[in-house]
Amino acid sequence: MADPVAARQLLNPSCLVALGFGSGLLPVAPGTAGTLAAVPLYLLLQDLPLGAYLTVVLVFLFGGILVCGYTAARLGVHDHPAIVWDEVVGYLVTMTAAPAGWSWLAAGFVLFRLFDILKPWPIGWLDRRVHGGTGIMLDDVIAGVFAAALLQMLVYFL
Repeated sequence: MADPVAARQLLNPSCLVALGFGSGLLPVAPGTAGTLAAVPLYLLLQDLPLGAYLTVVLVFLFGGILVCGYTAARLGVHDHPAIVWDEVVGYLVTMTAAPAGWSWLAAGFVLFRLFDILKPWPIGWLDRRVHGGTGIMLDDVIAGVFAAALLQMLVYFL
């Protein structure tokens, strides 16, 4: 069962966003659920010109710093597992300039989840040392940058 404290927060618009519109309330693998919730959003944004896509991602990032920090404070936990807007933005970062097609969408999903879960340096270091909304968002954005770089290398070599 989902965390009832977090579930009540869905009534607050900021918390609704931070909790990935409810996707973060899954009792198992909420980060994966949040990333999965990002896929339809990506599909809506993928045809935007690169500049417009990046502008939307930046708005989501800076808005995410605010709503995730606010929601963490309301829940009383620095990075509550139900807060998954950072996964949404991290996946959107991963998919920057990705080619169209389900195979690339899936590859980006897997690469982002690997970097987000394994947290290689400096991702894990940042996750442990930067707090508040910035800390919640930053490690996933960097995981997205790493995943995007690897995805673009795959595009180039394949």
